[in-house]
Amino acid sequence: MATVELRGVRKRFGDVQVVHGVDLGIAEGEFVVLVGPSGCGKSTILRIVAGLEEASDGDVLIDGAVVNERDPKDRDVAMVFQDYALYPHMSVAENMGFSLRWRGVAKAEIARRVDQAAQVLDIAHLLQRRPRELSGGQRQRVAMGRAIVRDPKVFLFDEPLSNLDAKLRVQMRTEIKRLRDRLRATTIYVTHDQVEAMTLADRIVVMQGGLVQQVGTPEEIYDRPATTFVAAFMGAPAMNLLAGRVEAGRAVLPDGTTLPLARVVPDGDTIIGLRPERLIWLPPGNGAPAAISGQAAVVEPLGSETLVTLDIAGTELHARVPARSVRQAGEPVRLALEPGDIHLFSQEGHRL
Repeated sequence: MATVELRGVRKRFGDVQVVHGVDLGIAEGEFVVLVGPSGCGKSTILRIVAGLEEASDGDVLIDGAVVNERDPKDRDVAMVFQDYALYPHMSVAENMGFSLRWRGVAKAEIARRVDQAAQVLDIAHLLQRRPRELSGGQRQRVAMGRAIVRDPKVFLFDEPLSNLDAKLRVQMRTEIKRLRDRLRATTIYVTHDQVEAMTLADRIVVMQGGLVQQVGTPEEIYDRPATTFVAAFMGAPAMNLLAGRVEAGRAVLPDGTTLPLARVVPDGDTIIGLRPERLIWLPPGNGAPAAISGQAAVVEPLGSETLVTLDIAGTELHARVPARSVRQAGEPVRLALEPGDIHLFSQEGHRL
């Protein structure tokens, strides 16, 4: 295991700047997830750490030593790629042990490490098969096994689940979490999937346009998003963001509805953030006062719950409500809300 540090890392491709001065420290044994939309620079950062791309400016340190000038093979990192990158003419065992053979490790030691990794990943019964004989999930396990046998200082994962179907992604996410808990190795994991980030990470790095928007634990990112971008990106469905204002300790929605605030905020225009899952449905006949009332514009049954969309003075408001509580558009919807669940942002998109 090792520490990893990025100091002022920038990357340009010609005149295009894709990474803008990233500073990040990763502790020994920490699992850090870089998350963001396509083109935000997260995979470029991973490739810079691996040595597959050269930083235009800044330094990469592994265990306190600058590695900018080291070749990828000399950085003691192992990378798991999105497309598996398996040799089709080799067996699973040969694929997993290839890097060790190339380094001159003894055959008996290679066999021991391959067998040990195969047991961990539950692919011992597949060691003599070729990649074409494997499912997508099995190929991804082999790719992970190839990284594990090297016993590197740092594991790097570049969107390893993006080629899998939805059901298999859930299964493999569970497998990676088990592997993470077992190995406790220093890991940098890149994904565009916020569910993967929330379930796997010790800390999350949210990126947009080559810039780090926020770094924090999954709870910090969810509970206290630093910007409207983070607020909208981390959560499914996304946080409702409504243009409003603060007046005398209350948030005023676009339709004039006022909501009491849990803390003092200066009066003025603001962006009001409300997470759909924090809006509490009040059944008909419930005498409790509603914070927000309206008619359902769109009703989407999801089985275990229903997603309802209200029209708030021309702005959509999404709420997660109990299954079959609202059945069709036009039905009245009454919602309650705890003051502490109201997020406020400046008009520039920064948390107040």
